[in-house]
Amino acid sequence: MNSKDNNTNKEALFLEAYETHNDAIFRYCLFQTSNREKAIDITQDTFSKVWEYMALGNTIDNMRAFLYKTAKNLIIDGRRKKKTTSLDDLLDDGFDTPFDDRDEHMARLDGEKAIAMLEELGDTYRECLTLKYVEDLSISEIAETLGESENTVSVRIHRGLEKLKQKYNE
Repeated sequence: MNSKDNNTNKEALFLEAYETHNDAIFRYCLFQTSNREKAIDITQDTFSKVWEYMALGNTIDNMRAFLYKTAKNLIIDGRRKKKTTSLDDLLDDGFDTPFDDRDEHMARLDGEKAIAMLEELGDTYRECLTLKYVEDLSISEIAETLGESENTVSVRIHRGLEKLKQKYNE
């Protein structure tokens, strides 16, 4: 296979991955950052990094897991950087919210309660549950994304669900 055919195949694989997984990677980033603009940026950076990796001649066995792992690493890198909050950021995040009717307000409170319960679980359980039930990844994909064994991921999902049930019943 000549270099031109190889580049065409890489490009086709990348474009297929983008079409197939872009929305899911964005949702994952949004759920992890709670900031639409950051999620958009991280999603774009994820696909840029993956393209760079492929352009260097590297192969990817499981594109979906590789994308999630890349996004996860970019999210972690972003959290390590100094966090600053400006008034513009607060306004962009909805600080000055318009009036909501009662049903919308109650639904938001229920959602906030669910997210708060997930936050109390800690990173290891929350991440496994998010990847499993929000992003619909398989146990093996989660294991590959997190760099853990499938058994470890299964145990974390089971224990995380048990802890959520306890918190819900409290």
